[in-house]
Amino acid sequence: MLKPGLTGTTKYLRSSIMPTELLFFGAGAIGAFYASRVALNPDTNVSVICRSNYKAVSSDGFQITSPQYGNYQWRPTRTFSSVQAARDSKVKWDYVVVCTKALPDRSDDSKLIEPIVTPDETAVVLIQNGLGVEQPYAHRFPRSPIISAVTIASCAQVSDGHVKHNRWTRINVGPYFSSSEPSQPVKDKATALNQTFVDLLLKGGGIKEAIADTHEKLQLVRWHKIAINASMNPSAVLSGGSTNEEMANDPELYAHLKGVMDEVLTTAPKVVGKPFPPSFATSDAILRSTQRNTSGSKPSMLIDWESGKPMELEVILGNPIRLAREKGHEMPRMQTLYALLKSCEKKRERQKEQLKKGSKL
Repeated sequence: MLKPGLTGTTKYLRSSIMPTELLFFGAGAIGAFYASRVALNPDTNVSVICRSNYKAVSSDGFQITSPQYGNYQWRPTRTFSSVQAARDSKVKWDYVVVCTKALPDRSDDSKLIEPIVTPDETAVVLIQNGLGVEQPYAHRFPRSPIISAVTIASCAQVSDGHVKHNRWTRINVGPYFSSSEPSQPVKDKATALNQTFVDLLLKGGGIKEAIADTHEKLQLVRWHKIAINASMNPSAVLSGGSTNEEMANDPELYAHLKGVMDEVLTTAPKVVGKPFPPSFATSDAILRSTQRNTSGSKPSMLIDWESGKPMELEVILGNPIRLAREKGHEMPRMQTLYALLKSCEKKRERQKEQLKKGSKL
């Protein structure tokens, strides 16, 4: 279904003259931003599954504001309110792109998207934070290529259907293989479809920082981002609501953040079996950059905590700890953050239940 102008993957798709069909599951800030860019490619249909913003998007589409791409309106090819509605459309999707928060302790999104994934025909793309997010999808869809993506784009949905892109567009994309030695046909197919997705971002979408990586390189990218997220996100909550800049400019918190980052950065190569490339930023370089970021933005985990939403504790803290432990390595700083925040979340859940019981009396 891809046009001949993109990297040669036509043999893996149904037809080279039909439009490429992409479905974004989770059309919040990140999902809507990247979907709106991919949709600029000719012969490409980009549809979305919305949840809370379905009414606004189905009526008016998305309004995107961006310092880099300007202000524009985008109406998806199709807007669905549920997976079932997307299934009922009878469209066979080339790519299902998952942009939801990864909360494996709350919801198995691989099961949710099962009705819209066609074995051997649909590639599943995961634009999600954390480590180990691919495993449920690889287990549920053994015949479907799994493509893993890490982004540092800063976006927010300021109101239903209105997405504000603030800064950065970098997205690293790589095939994911559950086996350490995938067969060559499996590897070739996933690698080709991975490159095609990157081409959609690059060529039509104008995302100049879209990078096609190998499986191993992409996992190192995930670990490197974990060094940032696992240090700053939990610490913002536990320090009483500090921004990243405030923490990086506090001497004691600087030392704490650096300690967590260094723990991750020294453990990751032992788990992945590959060293970080020299171009990857050190903990001090990350913190110096954070000190200069005066935007005052809050880490996502802090935003979730303050709004009473579940935090991505498992994929940002729990999974890295478990993956390292499987290889015989402990991360005590990470484990401390994980234990404290798990306790905070459990206590809050108990308080909510008590309030519910009290309101029924």
